[in-house]
Amino acid sequence: MSDSSLTTVGIDFGGTSVKLGVCRAGELLHTDAPITTGDFHGPAALITEMAARVAKLREIYPDIAAIGVGVPGLVDFEHGFVHVLTNVPGWKHVPLKAILSEKTGLPVVVENDANAMAYAEFRYGAGRGLNNIVALTMGTGIGGGLILNGQMYRGVGCAAGEIGQMSIDADGKSGHYGNLGALEKYVGNKEIAEHAMQRYAEAHVTKTLEECTPKRIADAAKAGDDIARQIWEEIADWLGTALASIAWLLNPDAFIIGGGVAQAGNLIFDPLQRKVQSMLSTVVWERLQILPAKYSNEAGIIGNASLAADAV
Repeated sequence: MSDSSLTTVGIDFGGTSVKLGVCRAGELLHTDAPITTGDFHGPAALITEMAARVAKLREIYPDIAAIGVGVPGLVDFEHGFVHVLTNVPGWKHVPLKAILSEKTGLPVVVENDANAMAYAEFRYGAGRGLNNIVALTMGTGIGGGLILNGQMYRGVGCAAGEIGQMSIDADGKSGHYGNLGALEKYVGNKEIAEHAMQRYAEAHVTKTLEECTPKRIADAAKAGDDIARQIWEEIADWLGTALASIAWLLNPDAFIIGGGVAQAGNLIFDPLQRKVQSMLSTVVWERLQILPAKYSNEAGIIGNASLAADAV
C-alpha cells in the first residue's frame, strides 16, 4: 500500500441508486449523476450502464487506471463475485469483476460497501495513521469493516465485520439468520424509531414513525426533551455492549462510527464512551478512541476508488 496518485473510479452501489465518482489520493475530483437501479431489470443491463458511464468519465479523465465497486451484500473479494445483494432483486451469483472488466478494459475490484467505508476512513479519514480500526456504518442496518495490522481483514468467506449480526442478548430479538439479540435489531434506523414510539407512548405522548427518526430524536434531545435524551442513553447502552465485546477480542486503536446515528454527536458519543469504558480494563481502554467518521455520503466512492488504486 502506498499513497497512490492513480486516478480511479469509485462506484457505490446502494439499494436504490448507484453513485460514481473519480478520485485521486483520497480526493473526490468528480461525481456523476446517480443511476437509479429500478430503471434497469437484472444485472446485465445495469452493468452495461455502469460501463457506459465509466467510458464517458474516461473522456474527461483519460488517465483513469482502475475501478472499485462497493456493494451492499456478500462478496468474494478475491474473485470479484457477488453472492447476493441486499434489497436489489435479481442480483445473485454475479461475476461482477469479470463482466465490468471485460466491458471497460480496466482492472476492477469488488468489495462489500461497509468494508469500503472502513477503507476510506483508514486511508484518508478519521483512522488515518492508525493500524487497527473497527468501522461501523449505521443506517437501515449495521455494517462493519475491520482493518487489522494495517490491512483489511475479510475472513475466510469474506464475511468478516458483520457487526450488526453480533448478539447483545442471548434471549433477545431474532435476527435474519436465527441469531437472537442481533445488534441491528436494536439500533437500526427503523428499530430506533419503533423504540422511540414505545418510549413516548409509555409517557402518554403520541408520535408517528416519521417523527421518531434518529435525526428527529437528536433534535428533540438537543431541545431539552428528557425522553429523547433517555432514548440516546439506551442506544448507547446497546451499542456499547457490542463495542466492548469487540474491544476485548481485537484491542483496536479506534472505533469509527458513521451513518445517521453518528450525526447525533455528543448525545451518542458521550454515553457510549462511558458504557464502553465501564466494561473494559484500563489496558484495553486507555488507548482506545471512539471517533465519528470523517466521510458521510462520499465514503463509498472514496473507499472503493482507494481500494482500486492500491490494488493496481
